Amino acid sequence: MEQYYTSERNVQILIALLKEHGIKRVVASPGSTNVTFVGSLQQDPFFEMYSCVDERSAAYMACGMAAESGEPVVLSCTGATASRNYFPALTEAFYRKLPILAVTSTQDENKIGHLVAQVIDRTCQPKDTVVCSVHMQTIHDENDAWDCNVKANKAILALRHRGGGPVHINLTTTYSRDFTIRTLPPQRVIRRFLPTDSLPIIPKGKVAIFCGSHLRWSEEEIKAVDYFCHIYNAVVFTEPGANYTGKYKVAYSLMSQQSVDDANRYPDLLIHIGNMSDFPNIVQPQKEVWRVSEDGLIVDRYKTLTNVFEMHELDFFEHYTQNIDAVGNDSYLANCRETQQRIWNSIPDLPFSHLWVANRLYDKLPKNSVLHLGILSPLRSWGYFNIDNSIDVFCNEGGFGIDGNLSTLIGASLIHPDKLYFGVVGDLSFFYDMNSLGNRHIGNNVRIILINNSLGAEFHLFKQLNSTYVNGIDRYLSAGGHFGYQSPILVKHYAEDLGFEYMSATNKEEFDKVYSKFVNPQLSEKPIIFEVFTQVEDENEALHRMYNIEASTKKKIKQALHNALGDDAIKLGKKILGKG
Repeated sequence: MEQYYTSERNVQILIALLKEHGIKRVVASPGSTNVTFVGSLQQDPFFEMYSCVDERSAAYMACGMAAESGEPVVLSCTGATASRNYFPALTEAFYRKLPILAVTSTQDENKIGHLVAQVIDRTCQPKDTVVCSVHMQTIHDENDAWDCNVKANKAILALRHRGGGPVHINLTTTYSRDFTIRTLPPQRVIRRFLPTDSLPIIPKGKVAIFCGSHLRWSEEEIKAVDYFCHIYNAVVFTEPGANYTGKYKVAYSLMSQQSVDDANRYPDLLIHIGNMSDFPNIVQPQKEVWRVSEDGLIVDRYKTLTNVFEMHELDFFEHYTQNIDAVGNDSYLANCRETQQRIWNSIPDLPFSHLWVANRLYDKLPKNSVLHLGILSPLRSWGYFNIDNSIDVFCNEGGFGIDGNLSTLIGASLIHPDKLYFGVVGDLSFFYDMNSLGNRHIGNNVRIILINNSLGAEFHLFKQLNSTYVNGIDRYLSAGGHFGYQSPILVKHYAEDLGFEYMSATNKEEFDKVYSKFVNPQLSEKPIIFEVFTQVEDENEALHRMYNIEASTKKKIKQALHNALGDDAIKLGKKILGKG
């Protein structure tokens, strides 16, 4: 019977990417666990295959071939102890930086440790045998397929990365006997570029940059990005901690949350810069993503990554703008700004809540101050508004936990004691880290807003599943009833005893009476804690209204037309448009 490729999808993905990356030489050792891999390779004339019974000898053969040809060589072995025999030659390859790809076939990893014959633990490799090791599991759904695609690309790229060296892929098999697949499925190829490489051209279409959390920018970097955007009609979608202050900044997080979709969110090419972010859904790339970072890592946040540029962002943007004198086109920016302004102008009246507080204060913070936002509610709430470019914004998005937000703020404030440092935290985060407020180094340049709703309000919001299918979530999931349960004196006494000035508000009127002192641009005599008591029901309602600004606006326009024209005119209009 004529044979083609195996039906095992993870094996298909690996073979397809070997071909896409131009890797053709294979040294195969006999066995049954690698039959789907080798059986598929041997019927494809692209591959140049060699047989060697002894895996130790096979690996050394591969070393000789790689050193002589300057090209990667694939090894394939079965289960049991076969792969152990690769170690001497892989050690040789490690210290000589030879591109050897050792593909060790295996049964499911869940069999490890259960006395299943020929199943050994390959999850850890000696440090000086491989530069990269991945496991390509059996594919059950499209997430598994994406994961295997990324792992295979990562492993193949590691053969040459930073001098290169041997790489290990542990390839699961189900011992499929189906070899009827005539063509390999098309695979996304990820490539890595260094500053010395010939870089790909910018594709035609809509171009956007998304910047996650980012340290302060230099003027030179901002200028390079702005010129790039001017030439390619691009925009820079930002999150609160992006700290990009150029002309092409689009703080689009509020727009991206609307129940009515917006075409501005769908670029043809997205250039992904910066670090961890809770706002990647600002954009939804349909075609491809380019990642620019000095670490050169395969970071596929949008699952459409095609190119990784291992270089400084400045080098990247200057490369694509050098020797180009373009007239420029800012129509994409204009479209985004129009949508942005329309939604900001339509922000509804909000109940007393964290969102109301953010809306009240975002444009009143003193210029050239620093704002530290806590995780989740503070980051989201303040991210909906256009904070002044002179204000640096930071958040512990790296680990994305509630611990340490106050401590980070305090540590930062010690560097510039003459500059105001503002912090915004929820009650769980505040009490989690409250010991930091007793630190004797805290200066009078620290001002903290505590949003106290007596529990983890995040878990009660309409957008969370917790509140809809779990009863009594206050008991454990949202940690209700701790820390004085909105005691009006607990934080007051603690703060004042530690030398802070204390302020509080339980409604809009009380807030408006006192907030001006909190945002006074002059240093106060003491650091300040401003406790704002809100209710979880109001937090939920406020967020719901913010999510539905566009839908509410369209509904109001429709109702106004109906009132002005009447039922008959509306029906006639629909009939003319073919919608009646």
